[in-house]
Amino acid sequence: MLENRRQDRVGALIQRELSEIIHRVVKDPRIAFCTITHVDVSSDLKYVDVNVSVIGNIEDKEDTLVGLKSASGFIRREISRRLALRYSPELRFNLDDSVDHLMKIDGLLKQIEDEDVSNTTGQEIS
Repeated sequence: MLENRRQDRVGALIQRELSEIIHRVVKDPRIAFCTITHVDVSSDLKYVDVNVSVIGNIEDKEDTLVGLKSASGFIRREISRRLALRYSPELRFNLDDSVDHLMKIDGLLKQIEDEDVSNTTGQEIS
């Protein structure tokens, strides 16, 4: 229980610092339009799985992932410098498509709503 809270606290700190480092310190244009959506820290605090949401097409998403992986050493050093952790955790970046799924579902719901409105307005009132 205590270990899980520590993981959550460290994860929240890492997520906050990662966001700041990526948006203000890293100068790679490939990672300009990404958002850290979730951080999962291993129980020994040595590995961090970072879920990243990227605005753009498939090519942009892949370029962003390549940019993040190439900058991971620099980002890892910055995390280590900013946070007082025993180990500098290894960062593993993954694409998070949940925002894309939400947008697709929202579009489908709006389409259904528009069809319902057009069907009810097209009926004659007797």
